[in-house]
Amino acid sequence: MHIHILGVCGTFMGGIAALARAAGHRVTGSDQNVYPPMSDQLTALGIDLIDGYDPGQLALKPDVVVIGNVMSRGNALIEALLDSGIPYTSGPEWLSRHILADRWTLAVAGTHGKTTTSSILTWLLEHAGLNPGFLIGGVPGNFNVTARLGSGRHFVVEADEYDTAFFDKRAKFVHYRPRTAVLNNLEHDHADIYPDVAAIQWQFHQLLRMVPHNGLVVANAADVHVMEVIDKGCWTPVERFAATASGDTAWYAVIEPGGDYSSFLIMEGEREVGAVQWSMLGRHNAENALAAILAARHAGVDVATSIEALRSFTGVRRRMEVRGVENGVTVYDDFAHHPTAIDTTIDGLRRRIGNARLIAVLEPRSNTMKLGTHRDAIAKSLSHADRVWMYQGPSVHWDVAESVAVLGERASVAKDLDQLIAALAKEARPGDHVLIMSNGGFGGIHLKLLAALKTKP
Repeated sequence: MHIHILGVCGTFMGGIAALARAAGHRVTGSDQNVYPPMSDQLTALGIDLIDGYDPGQLALKPDVVVIGNVMSRGNALIEALLDSGIPYTSGPEWLSRHILADRWTLAVAGTHGKTTTSSILTWLLEHAGLNPGFLIGGVPGNFNVTARLGSGRHFVVEADEYDTAFFDKRAKFVHYRPRTAVLNNLEHDHADIYPDVAAIQWQFHQLLRMVPHNGLVVANAADVHVMEVIDKGCWTPVERFAATASGDTAWYAVIEPGGDYSSFLIMEGEREVGAVQWSMLGRHNAENALAAILAARHAGVDVATSIEALRSFTGVRRRMEVRGVENGVTVYDDFAHHPTAIDTTIDGLRRRIGNARLIAVLEPRSNTMKLGTHRDAIAKSLSHADRVWMYQGPSVHWDVAESVAVLGERASVAKDLDQLIAALAKEARPGDHVLIMSNGGFGGIHLKLLAALKTKP
């Protein structure tokens, strides 16, 4: 079958392309942003790429066109496709029909931590010898690819609640029909399509309607919004976890006072199940690990084997990733772009570095951030940093400076990227930790800052 993918250079659609190619299909694709590294990865897989969305590419006469949600009505290629009568579908629907149909699907959903939890879960299954397939919205260090077909029965998918395509406004994850579903947490996000938390909860409720009676829902008992979704109706056994014990939480973590969660005990009620030692840090990652362990347990991996696997889990690119150290200054890259994620990321790093100076740099880049939906929560999420820099890019039209004014002289705003890099290089001193947070490339700031620090007198 010849599959042509529109928006092929996105992480999700690029993963679809890799899976389709591994399944033996001929794959072509197009995008507005055909450039390395994604273009090199796809070309290496034997996928022919077209730059742009000229309608002439329909002359390829594919058997089906898979449409990414970057595409919309009014686009000349989309209008030509609809007129042509060529069959088309969405990425999630194609994945469901052609990859997941005969697999044990483990879907990881939630506002935060989907990529990390999916990566951990995949590694636990791999370490147990199950050779899982996966499609993850990031690059797990243990695999160095975003997607793999796998020869085993299990398939792990990062289950995004964003809408599916211009012709299907349901959440992507309703297509996956998982046997094991993880609900890590739930907050208001994607404000460009969801007006409030209730609208997102409705989508999560649809997901639960598809999990079979002999499946499992792994749910964060400390998240009130997740528990409200469970209360709306759940026909599947539920395993509850949280970072700390409370209420009816069955599984939780215990750390030494002031610990950074790089080591913790796993508890089931009053019973100590095992001790985790790993390279990750932060309360949020302990929650991610607990969720993954319970999901893997449902798939047949005992807890002791999962704990052993965590020791060799190498993390995920762009999740507290150290990009380099120059002149004694450590520069990190992190994907955090929601106030809760920003807060937990800073807390995790603070626990690791103690009293060392922490400089937080944030680019409000997501659609929700660009709309200013979380402007009132940003200052609090950054409050545990010693110094804060905000980048107000050209697509951000609300008053960023006002949002962090309560931080006083600790906070500054830059509207020019080169000036921001120069200011950071000037003020950073040996022993500092610079945490750069964005859900995009941020203009290559990480390597540019390291270069500036290297030449600093």
